[in-house]
This record gives sequence, C-alpha cells and structure tokens, in this order.
Amino acid sequence: MIDSLPPASILILGAFLVPLFRGRLQQLYLVALPVVSLLHLLSLWSVTPGPYLTVVLFDHPLTPVRIDGLSLIFGLIFHIVLLLSVIYSLHVRDSVQHVAGLVYAGAAIAAAFAGDLITLFVFWELTAISSVFLIWASRSERSYRAGLRYLIIHVTSGVLLLAGAVFHFRATGSLAFDHLGPGTLGTNLILVAFGIKCAFPFLHNWLQDAYPEATITGTVFLSSFTTKLAIYALARGFHGMDALIWVGVTMTIFPIFYAVIENNLRRVLAYSLNNQLGFMVVGIGVGSNMALNGTVAHAFVHLLYKSLLFMSMGAVLHRTGTVEASKLGGLYRSMPFTTVFCIVGAASISGFPLFSGFVAKSLTLTAVGENHLLLASMLLLFASTGVLEHSGIKIPYFAFFSHDSGIRCKEAPWNMLVAMGATAVLCVFIGVNATPLYSILPFPVDYAPYNPFTVAHVVPQLQLLFFAILAFWALQRTGLYPREIPSVNLDTDIVYRKWLPAMVRGIARVVSHTQRSMSAMVTARVEGTLSSVERHYGPAGAVARSWATSTSMLWILLLLVTCLVLYYG
Repeated sequence: MIDSLPPASILILGAFLVPLFRGRLQQLYLVALPVVSLLHLLSLWSVTPGPYLTVVLFDHPLTPVRIDGLSLIFGLIFHIVLLLSVIYSLHVRDSVQHVAGLVYAGAAIAAAFAGDLITLFVFWELTAISSVFLIWASRSERSYRAGLRYLIIHVTSGVLLLAGAVFHFRATGSLAFDHLGPGTLGTNLILVAFGIKCAFPFLHNWLQDAYPEATITGTVFLSSFTTKLAIYALARGFHGMDALIWVGVTMTIFPIFYAVIENNLRRVLAYSLNNQLGFMVVGIGVGSNMALNGTVAHAFVHLLYKSLLFMSMGAVLHRTGTVEASKLGGLYRSMPFTTVFCIVGAASISGFPLFSGFVAKSLTLTAVGENHLLLASMLLLFASTGVLEHSGIKIPYFAFFSHDSGIRCKEAPWNMLVAMGATAVLCVFIGVNATPLYSILPFPVDYAPYNPFTVAHVVPQLQLLFFAILAFWALQRTGLYPREIPSVNLDTDIVYRKWLPAMVRGIARVVSHTQRSMSAMVTARVEGTLSSVERHYGPAGAVARSWATSTSMLWILLLLVTCLVLYYG
C-alpha cells in the first residue's frame, strides 16, 4: 500500500481536482481529501519502521518514503491542522487558495517522510512555490512585494539545501537524510537552509513580513507548515548540536521586545511564533530523548494553539476589516465565541496548567534542567513570561476588551467557529490528559518519575504567570506600557526593505549620472571632430577651394622630393 500510495499523494494529486467542483460539493470534497489522507496515514502506524519506495536516479538509490516515529507524528499533526484549516476556509470562494493550501500541506507532509536529501529538496521547494500563492491571493501591492521577497528567500533556502546535499554526497557518498551533524561544507549549507525556514535570528524577518500580508485563511495555513517542517528537519539532522541551544534561547528572547511595541496583532503573533520556535530549537540542541520528545510535543501543541490564535485574529479581521490594536477593543460583546476561543489559545501558549502548552513545554524545561543548563533555564523562564505578556494577555486584551472601540459586528461565520471550537477542545483535552500525546512521542522515555501536575511543576508556573499578569496590570495602570499606535516597526528586515533598495537607487543614480556625463563628453568630442572636418573639407573649407595651377605643381614637386629623400636617404 505504501509503494502504490505514498503519504500525501492523495492531497497533492487531489488538490488539482478542486476547481472541478462548485458550492457545497466543493466544500465536501475539500473536507474529504484530508480525512481520507489522514485515514491512509493512520494505516501506516502498524508498518515496520524503515525505508519504503526506493528508486534509482542516475545509478544512485533514493528513498522517497521512510517511516518511523518522528515522521509519523509530524504527519499526524500536519493532517489534523490541515483538516481544521480547511474547515476554517470553507467560506472562501477562491479555488487558487484551496489548491495552494492543499498542495502546500501535502508537500510538507511528503517532506516529513523523505528518506533522502534530494526528495527533501523537491518537497522543500514545493512548499515555497505553493505557499506564496496564499500571500499573493490578497491581491494588493503590499502582498505582491511581500510574496516576492518570501519566494526569493525560500527558493534560496532550497538552493542552499541542494548545494549542501551535493557537497555532502561528494564527501560521504551518501544522500540519506539522517543525522548529519555540523563540520563540513555540505552539512553547514544544509544547516543554513534549515535555519532560514526555521527563522533563525537575522534570517527571520520573512515571517513577520509575509504572514500578515497573506489572506485571512492563508495565514492560518502558513503558520502551520513551513517553520514546523524546519523543526522536523533540524530534529532529524542536527539534534544534539550545542550551538542550537543558544540560537534557540536567542530566538525566545528578542521577539518579546518587538511584539510589545507592535500594533498589528497578526504581526504580534508572527513574533510570538519566533519565540515558540526558540523553545523547540533549544530542545533539539540539548538532544536527549526527553528534550527531543519535548520538542516534538511542543511542535504538536503549538500547531494547535498558534492556529487557534491566528484563526481568532482572522475572524476579527474578517468581521471588522482590521487587526490593529489601536482600532479594536470591546469585541467580546459582538464576538463572544471568538473571544472564548482566543482566550483558550492564549492560555495554552502561556503555559497555564490544564492547557496544552503546559504539558508540552515542561518536557523541554525538564530536559534543560536535567542537563544543568542554569543560564539557559533562567532565560527560558524569562521568555515564558514574555509569551504570557504579548500572546497570552496583549492579543485577547486589546482585541476583545481594553476600551470600547464602538465596533459592532456579526460573530464569525459558522465554519470558522467550528474550526476554532474543535481546536480549542483539543487544546484543553491535551492539557487535561497528556497521556495520549506522550504515548505517541517518537523517542523512548520513562515517564514514571515525571508528572507535569506535581507541586514542583505547577506552583512555580502559577507564580510565574501571576507575577507576569501583575506586571502587565501595573504597567497599564501607571501608563508605562507602550501605547498602541499605528506604526510599522522594522528590525533586521530594514536591511532589505529600506537600506538595500536605497543603496540600489543610489548606485542607479551614480551610474545614470556617469552615463550622462560620458555621453555628453563623447557627443562633444564627436561634434568637435565633425566641425573640424567640415571646416577643412566642407564646401567652404580650404581643401574644397580652387587652387592655381602653379601652386598645385609646387605642392606636387615638394611631395615627390620628400618621397625621394625618404626612399634614398
């Protein structure tokens, strides 16, 4: 069955039939595709782990499908989030978005099962090419420019991955996608390729640039697959790399300060996405079984609560036309269900006990503590406080409470409410009963001595949350909290959004001025030469005048004498 029907093939091939359907029939087909593909995936849990569907390319064996615990759990959560995202987007009457979303998700799922670097590269690039249509579907100048930048960056990531695969093959003779480790040119190029998609520091601004410019439903798709595919790739290829611990810690810290001053709430969530990815990268860097399970569990629940937060802000944008904090407030009166669902997502991402974020994030924090990384532990605790401030409090507070903006609107469409409600139920269910999630994590760990609902885990977390809420309240009361004002905040993306275009324009001006100067100089020289020729050889020139015969004979004699002297001299 695997040989004849690889994972995600149903999604990728079935996506291109979407335009053939209309209305309710198209909606049923859109829901059926991920359901059937999910059932196919579930049938693979019983197969023996190992490579499948081996093919030969230029005398080199490739493994397009490799089944193991890591690929299966990422395939599972990708399918679940895809189904929820499809339900959320059922009201959209744009086949391009539906096809792009299904192909994008299918490519990410196929990449998670890739057993070699070439197959990974193919689907790596397919995720970039398909997902950019979710940005361009907004059909605005801003979305066009953001999508173009997004495409350039992600195609560059793919090129680096392919180049790294070639160098790695030359060094080792293998294209297998297993643990790679740093140290060689090939593996370093692959690490940079993964880092771009994972939004490493200084490589991250494509995320805040592109995600808020995508369509309402497109942003939900985008938040689910690209970065988590990169987390999967890092966990597969570079676990145990110490440098990733500090890369991850940095990723958890710096977005907090930008999220605090950001007015666009979808951009706040994009910065929050950076922060959450940092926790996962730390777990990959630690590399123990507990840490890797923490990374996978965090990725699993993060896909749910981050989707829920983007869904809630998408519903607000759909009904009000804005997600700027300075223009919102008091929406709990008009959108009570969306308010509740957003609060569930906020509680989950903040790590409140009995919500999904708590039972997943605590695995990573436990692994960091077991490896005696005191500084990293303290910084991660600070980052956890920041998460509560910008995603746990700021998002629901400024959108649904704060001051009354006077906006009165309808509740979100039924399909959005169904998707948000189902996602919220999963966030609470996993938070209350984490055993089903722990049981499918890919690496063997003895959970007997570990229980997230102990005094040692719950009390410190509640203290952290209490003081973070107290700090927010105090800053609000004293007026020290940054005001929500309409603005565009740039960080390192100022390099390619401002400085590089300004430099290109400056160089163009210099080249244009030099070209004009050179053209004027050449024109002046040519005109001077032509004037001289005209003066001497024109109708009124000296050469054109009539000469006396005696004068002509004299010049001829002088020329003959000169020739004789030169010849016999």
